[in-house]
Amino acid sequence: MTSPLTHPGSEARWTPRLWGTLLVLCAAMFLDALDVSMVGVALPSIGSDLGLSTSTLQWIVSGYILGYGGLLLLGGRTADLLGRRQVFLVALGVFAVASLLGGLVDSGPLLIASRFIKGLSAAFTAPAGLSIITTTFAEGPLRNRALSIYTTCAATGFSMGLVLSGLLTEASWRLTMLLPAPIALIALLAGLKLLPRSEREKDHNGYDIPGAILGTASMLLLVFTVVQAPESGWASARTLLSFLAVAALLTVFVVVERRSPGPLIRLGVLRSGNQIRAQLGALAFFGSYVGFQFLTTLYMQSLLGWSALHTALAFLPAGALVAVSSTKVGSIVDRFGTQRLIAVGFGLMVVGYGLFLRINLDPAYATVVLPSMLLIGAACALVFPSLNIQATNGVEDHEQGMVSGLLNTSVQVGGAIFLAVVTAVVTAGAPEHATPQAVLDSYRPGLVVVTGIALAGLLITLPGLRGRRGEPQRSVVVAKSTSLEEAERVPVRD
Repeated sequence: MTSPLTHPGSEARWTPRLWGTLLVLCAAMFLDALDVSMVGVALPSIGSDLGLSTSTLQWIVSGYILGYGGLLLLGGRTADLLGRRQVFLVALGVFAVASLLGGLVDSGPLLIASRFIKGLSAAFTAPAGLSIITTTFAEGPLRNRALSIYTTCAATGFSMGLVLSGLLTEASWRLTMLLPAPIALIALLAGLKLLPRSEREKDHNGYDIPGAILGTASMLLLVFTVVQAPESGWASARTLLSFLAVAALLTVFVVVERRSPGPLIRLGVLRSGNQIRAQLGALAFFGSYVGFQFLTTLYMQSLLGWSALHTALAFLPAGALVAVSSTKVGSIVDRFGTQRLIAVGFGLMVVGYGLFLRINLDPAYATVVLPSMLLIGAACALVFPSLNIQATNGVEDHEQGMVSGLLNTSVQVGGAIFLAVVTAVVTAGAPEHATPQAVLDSYRPGLVVVTGIALAGLLITLPGLRGRRGEPQRSVVVAKSTSLEEAERVPVRD
C-alpha cells in the first residue's frame, strides 16, 4: 500500500500534509497519556477542595480507566465500520468538552462523570488514530518511523504530565483538568483539514450488536472488578462472583464471535504467534511500568518527603530519553526486527527494576534512581513502538482498527490488573507500626512483583527469536478474513 500523501518511490521524504496528519494523531495520543499522569499529583488538592474521601478520590482515576479500558474493543471496530476519520474527530471533540467540564464542576460525582466520559472518548480516539497511521503509512520503514514517533508522544505526554501537574497544581488543580481542552480543540481544527478521508467498510456483513454488548460489558466488568478488588478483598464473595461473571461473559462472547458473520473481533487474528506475543507483551509492559511508577511515587513523596514537582523531575530522564530517541527507533526496527527489540527492552526493564530494589532511606539518586530511570526509559523507547508495529503488521486495512483496539485494551487491562496486584501485595505487607524502614520494607515485595512481570514479558518474547543467525526474522500473520474463519496466512517481516 502506498499512501497518496507521500511522494511515490520515496520513503524518506514526507509531504507537509503527511507530517500534519501525524502531528494531529500524535497530539491525541499525547493528550491521552498526559491526562492519565496529570491527575495523580492533583488528587490531594482535589480532595481538600471538594471534601472528598480517599475512596471517592480513587474513582477520579478509576473512572477514566473504566471508560477507556472497557470500550476500546468497541472503539476499534467502530472506527473500521463507520470511518476512522469521522470517529476520531467526533471522539476528540467529546474529549475537549469533557476536559472543559472537568475543570468547572464543583462536586465529586460530576468530576468522576467527566473523567468517565474522557476515558470513553479516548477509547475511540486511540484505536482510530493508530489505524489511521497504519492505513496511511505503507508497511515497512515508512510505517515503522511513523509509529516510533507516535508511540514516543505517549511516553513524552506521560512524563510531561507529571511535571506539568506539579507546576499547575501549585496554582489550582482545576488547571490540570482544563489544560487538555485547548490542545484537543486545536488538534480537532487541524484534523478537520489534514486527516485523510476514510471510507466506511463495505460488505461488512452487518453490525455485531450482540458481540459489541458482550465485549463492552465483559471489559467494563473486568476493569471494575480489578479496581475494586483491593478494597473489597481478592478472596471476597463479591470479587470472586464478579470474576466468575467476567469469565461467563467472555465465554459467551467467544461463542458469539465465532458464529457472527461480521464479528467485533475476528478470532483468526489470534492464530498468529507474533500477534499473541504482542498482546501479552503489552499486558506485561504497561502493567509493570504502572506498578513501578505507583511504588516509586510513594517512596519519593511519603518516605523521602520530596515534593510533587521534585518527584516528577526524578521521572523526567526516562521520558527525555524516549523523546530524544523517537526518530531513531524506526530505523532500528527496520534493521533488527520487532522481536529482538522487544526482548532487549524487556531485559533492560528487568535490570532497571532489579536495580531499584537497592533503594533505602538515603535518597541515592545518582547511583540507584537515575540509572534505573535511564534503563527503563531505554526499554520504553524500544518496547512500545515495537509492540505497535508487531501487532499491526500484516493485517488488512479494514481490520486495523480492530487490532488497534485489541492492543490498546491489552495495555489498559494490563495496567489495571497489575496495579491492583501490586497494591494488594504492598497492602498485605503493611506494618502495624509504620516506621519509615518498615514501610520501605513493605514496598519491596511490590517491586519484586513488578520485576517478575517484566521478566514474564521477556520470557513471552523469547520463542519469537528462534531462527537461523543472519536470516531476517519473519512472522506468520493472519492477514485476511473469510466467512469460515479459514484465514490466509501470509509471511511478513515482523
